[in-house]
Amino acid sequence: MTGTSRYKGIWEKAEALLPVLRERAPKCEELRRIPDETLRDFHDAKLFRIQQPKRVGGAELEFVAIVHFGALLARACASTSWNFINFAAHHHMLGMFPPKAQDEIWSRSPDALIASSFVFPAGKAQKVKGGYVISGRWPFSSGVDPSEWNMLAGLSRLDDNAPPEQRVFLLERSQYKVIDTWFAGGLRGTGSKDVEVKEQFVPEHRTLAVADTKGGPTPGSAVNPSPLYQIPVFALFPYMLSGVALGIAEGLIADFSPKTGKMTATRIAEIQSTQIRLGEATAYARASRVIQETNCMEAEKAVPDLLTKARYRLEGAYAVEWAVRAVDAMFGLYGASGLYESGHAARAFRDAHAVKQHFSFNTDIAGTTYGRVALGLPSDNPTL
Repeated sequence: MTGTSRYKGIWEKAEALLPVLRERAPKCEELRRIPDETLRDFHDAKLFRIQQPKRVGGAELEFVAIVHFGALLARACASTSWNFINFAAHHHMLGMFPPKAQDEIWSRSPDALIASSFVFPAGKAQKVKGGYVISGRWPFSSGVDPSEWNMLAGLSRLDDNAPPEQRVFLLERSQYKVIDTWFAGGLRGTGSKDVEVKEQFVPEHRTLAVADTKGGPTPGSAVNPSPLYQIPVFALFPYMLSGVALGIAEGLIADFSPKTGKMTATRIAEIQSTQIRLGEATAYARASRVIQETNCMEAEKAVPDLLTKARYRLEGAYAVEWAVRAVDAMFGLYGASGLYESGHAARAFRDAHAVKQHFSFNTDIAGTTYGRVALGLPSDNPTL
């Protein structure tokens, strides 16, 4: 499935960027961040705002659009797609924050870029009058270099006897330090650096409790009543990134062109194993796409129960597993020519396996959570 008629115009703008994004992919890797000219292109096309509320000029597209656009862009450059999804998803999430926080950010600029790190144990917050004081060091803050804001997850305690509360905090650029740690084997262009915060005050309205994001009305629903801003965020967290792996796989399949082998006169297309591997990759990629689209569309129709939310996490992890299997099958078909680091196939292989390393795509973790809930045991994932 490609862009629907509802977002045909913006889809066509994204498609038109694919050649230049692919051309810039080596530069994106070399810079270890998204190029400035790509940021300008995306702002001009309003791509970052596909799930921003209509009331501030956003497109407010359905949730599944993040998979569609993410997969499309990943065909050209996975790192660029990863950053695109992060920036677009943070506009979406900001729509769930108290209206005062939304208005503070979007009144300054509706194009504001927001980075994030949702590693809750990395941050410790203390409740104080009017808000929280937070400190910590977070890894993997993708797209942090050009961002003016950051959504940082942390744990807060009202007192020593109370269990910690999971909460997301919005900090301005001046409140955190960027630490250049991103020297990675894959997704090199995402700029996923560390950020450090020392004793910074965050007003109450710039925070969002995880308890308010488990499905149903959120603090932002007063101004953004659409079901898009009532989905269970962390149950669907995998789908905000899973389109990247899917697009890498689909791109390798679409680009594959069998040629006469360099070592023999045998045509690659006539070798049975080539035919089998191509079929295998196609089946895995198709299964990945179907499960992603199905779950994203289903989740926007009604608030799911706990078992369903655990299933979303499980199937989101496996959707990436299947996409990476497709990538592996296709990479083998590219043969020795796929080894050149300057080539698209080698970058695609590295990037796909980097995507798979994200904790949301760990099938053991997701399988354990689902199994526990299905067997009547308490969930081990408090974000659900």
